[in-house]
Amino acid sequence: MTLSHWKSELFCTAFNLGQIPPAEDYEIVFVGRSNVGKSTLINALLGRKIAKVSAKPGKTRSINFYNVHTEPAFSLVDLPGYGYAQRGKDERKSWWKLIDSYFELHRPISFVMHLMDFRHGPLANDNELTSWLDSMNMPRLVVFTKGDKISRGKQRGLYQQYMKAGIDSVLPPFITNGKNDVEMEKVRQGILQILDEMIKLDQLER
Repeated sequence: MTLSHWKSELFCTAFNLGQIPPAEDYEIVFVGRSNVGKSTLINALLGRKIAKVSAKPGKTRSINFYNVHTEPAFSLVDLPGYGYAQRGKDERKSWWKLIDSYFELHRPISFVMHLMDFRHGPLANDNELTSWLDSMNMPRLVVFTKGDKISRGKQRGLYQQYMKAGIDSVLPPFITNGKNDVEMEKVRQGILQILDEMIKLDQLER
């Protein structure tokens, strides 16, 4: 399999609603718990160290917008991680308010990529997020991160355990390890497949 290379750049970092840029045609939103490995996954997906990776959970406090030049082109929107207990209650509340306000702007969001740590599967905050996305009828693709932390022999059984518990995903969830490898290429193809199908559906409904 030939690995693809998407050209991309960080074009906006927003700490409040006033800094959010005008909407592009399509937006794919990345969400996940603090320290789930969002920045690592974004770097592997885009094939370059474009997102800052920190060992300190809850480091990202802004909404980061990346332009991805593929066909079709889209904006990758990286939301702050949620559920980090060591942050103050008021600070965590302001994060959720920013995220909630972003979704209320009626942006052209195609779907959400919900990242989950493969070692733990869906936790309470993940289930809360799932319910919230359900309330907005927001489609999502589940991607498991840190798959390399689980041995190959145990991955299949753990994957089946999570699926039996009930995970809603537009494609079967991917297991990733934060490397720009063949598995990451499958994620790229999955993203473009979902985006293409949603564009066709949108055109039919017009």
